[in-house]
Amino acid sequence: MKRDSRRSKLEIYIDILRVLARHGPLKLTHIMYKSNVNCTVLKQFLDFLSQQNLVEEQILRKRKGQKIIYAITERGRTALDYFKEIKKALQTNEETQNPYVFI
Repeated sequence: MKRDSRRSKLEIYIDILRVLARHGPLKLTHIMYKSNVNCTVLKQFLDFLSQQNLVEEQILRKRKGQKIIYAITERGRTALDYFKEIKKALQTNEETQNPYVFI
């Protein structure tokens, strides 16, 4: 069975949270490349994740001005842990039903 290459919104949200959890606070462009999401869509997704208190904006002050970076919150880490548990449970369930399916 061929899987559609398009990701769902949920999968993109999880990818963004995973990138921030793995790499720490990042600038918009770094998140964009690491999560493979275009800039316009990424801004919308980060806004949504911020409204849900899963991601927070932080301002870095430098000599040449300031930069906005994004960081995962504790609530975001908890949500990511829940998604990992769900994925693990679904894989285990699917493997027991059909041991010849490789995910």
